[in-house]
Amino acid sequence: MIMKILVPVKRVVDYNVKIKVKSDNSGVDLENVKMAMNPFDEIAIEEAVRLKEKKLCEEITAISIGSSNSEETLRTALAIGADKGILVETNEEVQPLEVAKVLQEIVKKNNPDLVLMGKQAIDDDSNQTGQMLSALLNWPQGTFASKLEINSKEINVTREIDGGLETLGMKLPAIVTTDLRLNEPRYASLPNIMKAKQKPIEKIKPSDLNVEIKQRLKTLKVTEPPKKEAGIKVDSVQELIKKLHEEEKVI
Repeated sequence: MIMKILVPVKRVVDYNVKIKVKSDNSGVDLENVKMAMNPFDEIAIEEAVRLKEKKLCEEITAISIGSSNSEETLRTALAIGADKGILVETNEEVQPLEVAKVLQEIVKKNNPDLVLMGKQAIDDDSNQTGQMLSALLNWPQGTFASKLEINSKEINVTREIDGGLETLGMKLPAIVTTDLRLNEPRYASLPNIMKAKQKPIEKIKPSDLNVEIKQRLKTLKVTEPPKKEAGIKVDSVQELIKKLHEEEKVI
């Protein structure tokens, strides 16, 4: 089977950046901060490109929901190997359910056989969109994928669970969310970056999809994690046990 794959990608703070909390604790300070594609979405794009290289996919569409700056993230996806992009442009904060509803409408219009997406975004860490989209479409889902195997119209998803590994067999179309061990994303080459500038990006609004952006969740306060106290050295195991028992009271 030759598939069409849809890959959602999100613009987030680069994972190498040390984030700072705003002085009023209302959120993260994004002023002059380097942004990049969500790492789990990079893995999803890489896996889609590998499936295309195996002649299992004929078209990869990357989609991003956000401000006009998200076009840069789409261009990165196109440079890695996606064929075209869709930018659902909005300056509103888009929460997981609204993302799932937007993707639902995009799926109806584009009819992909597989939605391959990161398991979560590193900014809100919600880990909800894939599951919500599966429910809205009534499609099977395989989350936290560490291995994919496709045979005809069936897909096997190996996922990591507490007890080891679990393999799910599903019929396409399906939703798969990617985990870290699925692959190692490639770097986009300079020629592909140049080619990506010529690839098409369709720009639409949520209203074009009859989706209303609602704020269902409210952030009350954002704070930095408490600073760890400096460690101490002990001279013997007996002293360690005494401190754990009498001072820390953990044993």
